[in-house]
Order: sequence, then C-alpha cells, then structure tokens
Amino acid sequence: MKTFLDASGEVLVVTGGSNGIGAALARGYAEAGGNSVVFDVVPPTSKIPHVSHLGVDVSDRAAVFAAVEEVLARHGRIDALVCAAAVQPRADVAVTDPLEWRRTLAVNLDGVVWCCQAVLPHMIERRHGTILMFSSGLAHAGRAQASAYAASKGALIPFAKSLAAEVAQHRIRVNTVFPGVIDTPQFRAANQGSERVHWEATTGIGLPEDIVGPLLFLLSDAATMSGSTLERRHG
Repeated sequence: MKTFLDASGEVLVVTGGSNGIGAALARGYAEAGGNSVVFDVVPPTSKIPHVSHLGVDVSDRAAVFAAVEEVLARHGRIDALVCAAAVQPRADVAVTDPLEWRRTLAVNLDGVVWCCQAVLPHMIERRHGTILMFSSGLAHAGRAQASAYAASKGALIPFAKSLAAEVAQHRIRVNTVFPGVIDTPQFRAANQGSERVHWEATTGIGLPEDIVGPLLFLLSDAATMSGSTLERRHG
C-alpha cells in the first residue's frame, strides 16, 4: 500500500484489530514503517511483520491498563490509539436483554474511555499523540434492532469533541471517523439476508482497505485538525 505517512519507529495501538478495519489499519501502519499492537479478544488469523497481538477485552479497565503498560515496556512509546473494537447485537428494544445492552455499551463506549484513560498520561507527558474513534451513520439515522449499537456510537461523538478540547493544550489530537458501509465480519453478521442485499444495491459496499488511506492521513502530522469528524461517502 502506498502511503505518505512515515511511521518509522512509532507505535499504534488499535483495538478490535484482528479483523475488519482494525486489521487493515494495523497492516497499513506497519507498511508505513510503524509498529502496530492489536488489542482484541479474537486471535489474529495470520502473522504480519511489525504487527503484534495482545488478548484484551476493552470492557475490562484493569486489563486495558495492564496491556498499555506492556506496550510501553516493550516499545517505550505509544504515538496513536485507534478504537475500532465494537459489538453489534440485533434485538428489538422491547426484548433487548439487559446484559446484552450493558455489554454493547461496555465494549463500544466504556472500552473507548478506558483506552483513552490508559494512554493519555503517556501522551500528555510526551506532548504528542493522536486518538481516533469510530462512530456510525446509525448514530444519526438509527435502525430497527440496532438501538444499543446506535446509542453507543452516538455517545462517542460528543465524547470525542469534549476530549479533544481537554487535551488540545497537550498537542494531542482526537477525531471521529464515519467509515461508511464496509464489508467486515461484523457487518456481515449484523446485515444478513435480504437486508444485506438491500444495502449493496442502494449504497454499494467498501472493503476495509478502502478506509485505511483516510485513517493514515488522520494519524499523520499533515492532519492538524482535532475535534473533527471524517465521513467516508461512496456508492
């Protein structure tokens, strides 16, 4: 992959990076010269140079903090955090299981907060760092049987803007990405049958690699914005 980002010697932590967008970004960052560390409960399907894996459930705050300390012990730095871990259950509100609701918020929202809390002291000390979060079009439009996912992704937008305002004085940037419709294992699971056909027919569908370029731009020094949202449109 051709990229303008020179990440030589730098370190990216990407949650949910064993497949989908997170995995594509981990590979792209490594190809740009950096070291990618994946936090995921799912083991990777293959080994890639300069991409390592730690078995971390991001909803477990203690596990997140321990993993960040391991990354710092191993690499001595964390330059970027990308929060891609998410779950997307399907259920009507009337019958949503309370544990499933809490699990969705714990991974999609709490997990982002814990990861930010874990890396920020290091980034603040170095006065350097970039954080990216993934929202979703469902945060605005909603969809039947997606209330927990939409609520969690909607909450990330003001959270990211608030965090960006807090850490701007430390030269840390925080932005949110709307990746659009991307063919990932999670998308396939949440959009089965005729609904998936409808999505493809009306909007088209991208590959995880299609969003890597914009993500690498946001991780680069060329992207001076913070508290912004980047939306990938296609179709």
